[in-house]
Amino acid sequence: MLGLHAGPLAAQAPPLSPCWLKGVEHQARCGHVQRALDPAQPDGKTIDVHFAVLPALARHKLPDPVVFLAGGPGQSAIALAGPLSQMLTRFGNRRDIVLVDQRGTGRSAPLFCDDDAATAPLRDSADPQQQALRALQCLDRLKALPHGDLRQYATHIATADLEAVRQALGAPRWNLIGASYGTRATLDYLRQHPQHVRRMVLDGVAPPDMVLPEAAAIDTQAAFEALLSACEADAGCAARHPRLRATWQGLLGRLPFAVALNHPLTGRPESLELTRDMLLGMVRTALYSPALAAGLPAALQAAAAGNLTPLLGLSSALPAPRGDEALAQGMHFSVVCSEDMPRASASASPAADFGAGLATLYRLVCATWPRAEVPDAFYDIPAAPVAVLLLSGGIDPATPPRHGEHVARSLGAKARHEVVPNAGHGLLSLPCLRDVVFRFIDADSDAAALQVDAGCARAIPQPPPFQPPEWPR
Repeated sequence: MLGLHAGPLAAQAPPLSPCWLKGVEHQARCGHVQRALDPAQPDGKTIDVHFAVLPALARHKLPDPVVFLAGGPGQSAIALAGPLSQMLTRFGNRRDIVLVDQRGTGRSAPLFCDDDAATAPLRDSADPQQQALRALQCLDRLKALPHGDLRQYATHIATADLEAVRQALGAPRWNLIGASYGTRATLDYLRQHPQHVRRMVLDGVAPPDMVLPEAAAIDTQAAFEALLSACEADAGCAARHPRLRATWQGLLGRLPFAVALNHPLTGRPESLELTRDMLLGMVRTALYSPALAAGLPAALQAAAAGNLTPLLGLSSALPAPRGDEALAQGMHFSVVCSEDMPRASASASPAADFGAGLATLYRLVCATWPRAEVPDAFYDIPAAPVAVLLLSGGIDPATPPRHGEHVARSLGAKARHEVVPNAGHGLLSLPCLRDVVFRFIDADSDAAALQVDAGCARAIPQPPPFQPPEWPR
């Protein structure tokens, strides 16, 4: 691949190397920009920030590409090229699609830990103490890497890398799409380089001031309460599970207790003690997808009767990314420990079932994880000079509408917030929303973009509560 040094804006896009990306039918173009690991030492160690371009099919393409920023934090955008090329296919007719691996992820100075967490014994994978121990063991290995100064992976530093990619491609302006944590990175690019943004889409808004562990406790609790209320409002679900709240509280009250399970990936039988952290973790994962959450009432009823297999199945239905799609945990903790944890309160709310949430894990890890110096301005969200579309799932346990509402107020008159009441996390997966996003970005003016009809999204139904079949005895 051709390495590009970030310098003045090029008169035209430089040649890139042909490359093939997993799941993409057409040949892509790949390159990288060489960046200082520590911006304060421009003559010191360098890293390569990699990007890929899915070229527009039109002979006379539009000058403003679409760039996608992945979530996590810790996901690789390039590794998602296959599904993204399908989701963003309409853009590819007239605009280049640019995928940038943020520093610390994918091909850009990656900070990967062991890739065997998905197959680890269940008792370890759900225990915050064991998770923190593995992370801190990984920390020693990461610090030994040539690019192992973990203070250099905060979002505001990566924003400068993204601007270097824009300069290397010679794009005067571009359209940014951020997903989940990628919305935080997108907002920071808007803060630092508003003049180079034409249009923005934030899918599942994670603002810079959300404080991840505390937000996770509040938002997961709200999504779970919505699930219980939906069951009570559904005649069939209420009849099958007439005391679901009491069943849940009874299940929590019995913890911990011994269970026998087969590992969902390895199939190995395990005998373990079901802890509160393990139970809440399984429920939290299933809540990300409304289709999976529809099975939670029946799974919780089964769990109360001693059968954990349905709940474990729901929590394992979203496969953990592995290989080049795996989450770069080193980058993940570098971001959260630098940007979120310094603003966390001393303790989580004890009132909520999910009150502790992920706080235990992050407090243990971040107590010793190296931290970047994050400027106060990073947490500011200035008024947007261009049209911004914010998308929120009404029953999203990670980035629900309250975060989108907060950001939309800060962005001002050119921000439009669309809430899909019955959607979970990640709305670009919905065909209706993909069409809305395309028309929003393709509109000739900000005014026209802000008038795009998104009524189809509000009509998306919630999956009905799942009723398992009655198997012959």
